[in-house]
Amino acid sequence: MDVLEFAIEKALELGASYAEARFEEKRGSSVVMKNGSPEGLGIKTERGIGVRVLVDGGMGFASTNELTRERVSDVVSQAVKLAKAAAKVRNEPIKFSGEDFHQVYYEVKMKKDFRDYSAEEKLELLKQIEDAVQETGVNVPMRYLAYSDEIWSKTFINSEGALVESVIPRVSVMYNLVVFENGQMEQAPFVQRAFSGGLELIEKDGPWNWAMKDIQALKKLIYEGKKAPEGKLDLVISPEVAGIAVHESVGHPYEADRIFGREAAQAGESFVKPDMLGERIGSEAVTVIEDPTIPNSWGFYLYDDEGVKARPRYLIKDGIITEFLTNREYAYKLGQKSNASARAIRYNREPIVRMANTYLAPGDYSFEELIEDIKLGVYMVSFNEWNIDDRRYQQRYIGREAYLIENGEIKHPVRRPILEITTRALWSSVDAVGKDVEMFPGTCGKGEPGQGVPVWMGGAHARLRDIPLRRP
Repeated sequence: MDVLEFAIEKALELGASYAEARFEEKRGSSVVMKNGSPEGLGIKTERGIGVRVLVDGGMGFASTNELTRERVSDVVSQAVKLAKAAAKVRNEPIKFSGEDFHQVYYEVKMKKDFRDYSAEEKLELLKQIEDAVQETGVNVPMRYLAYSDEIWSKTFINSEGALVESVIPRVSVMYNLVVFENGQMEQAPFVQRAFSGGLELIEKDGPWNWAMKDIQALKKLIYEGKKAPEGKLDLVISPEVAGIAVHESVGHPYEADRIFGREAAQAGESFVKPDMLGERIGSEAVTVIEDPTIPNSWGFYLYDDEGVKARPRYLIKDGIITEFLTNREYAYKLGQKSNASARAIRYNREPIVRMANTYLAPGDYSFEELIEDIKLGVYMVSFNEWNIDDRRYQQRYIGREAYLIENGEIKHPVRRPILEITTRALWSSVDAVGKDVEMFPGTCGKGEPGQGVPVWMGGAHARLRDIPLRRP
């Protein structure tokens, strides 16, 4: 804490109009099992400080893992020097939105603290997946299983009175399984189950049950799968497919740094323009929420990395664009307050505009009601592949587990139905949304240097009417 305060004081002395300092420490472990055999144990420890300043409208950022006053002083001087250089080449000065800051501490509690368990006990979680897969009797010649945990401890202060301390444990299990039956191969590529919290969340979630379900579905696809129908028909997408769609075609293009062009040479552009707030982008059935505050979520936080208090963000409400994801810089450009979307993955990365937990909000329909009047359609449960252009407008999703819908009933599996559609057409075609929400973890990449942050994506089932599907 003392060294953070020293960094702020030093920056102000050197001419900064604003300064922030963020200390982060991460400690964790990982174990891997491949084809039933332990592959390795990993231990992770890192700690350091990142300093960001504004000087004459230019921004500078620097970091160090040496926590001495001498080294921190050098880092602050470097950040100030970079900010002064940036100010000379900017067309307009960077300004931050005015915010209400707090002095708070928050922590995610664990019922089963993973630090109290040995590597052998963590390996037992993977052994349960291995055993469950073997019990199916399905031929799965390639089985990659991984467990990881990490404690994220963070302290943030700035020159405007913020002090935010947090401790967030994160725990994850991942599997990659290949089924080979009847001379054919199908794959469940890198499925992850992940939470903020302790081992009790993994045990409750039961990744071994998810693995068994995936294996059995892939076997059924091999033996019973038929060609998918083509042409215009109805499509029901699962929470998993809805999740990747909202993440890629709503979350990313609504990031304000993309909208204003900063990310163009790094992670892409956006079809969304600042004046599109209030414009219709989908049907009245579509509401997309971005919420970092969901308890135990993979993308959980209560304050962002600029010290701003987090809240649910309604990107689309009843089909209308209502909000972008902003940090303080882009909130100022929009004449707003920040909605706490600034995140950094490590102490040596600057906070940039990021998603956390993005989902399609539930509607009023049961699954049976969604399919009961579909004469011919497809139910896409999961996907093997997705593609989307840099502007986040033209996109394609290829189903992994999918089924024919005929006269209101789920029939046989279908192979690799392909949905190619624009963002506007996708969300405009939704006429009904299910009641139940499911969330799926992922790692969202962005920035230069790259930053992969933990996120959840998901939502409810949705019915899309009269859309084009094709085969490979």
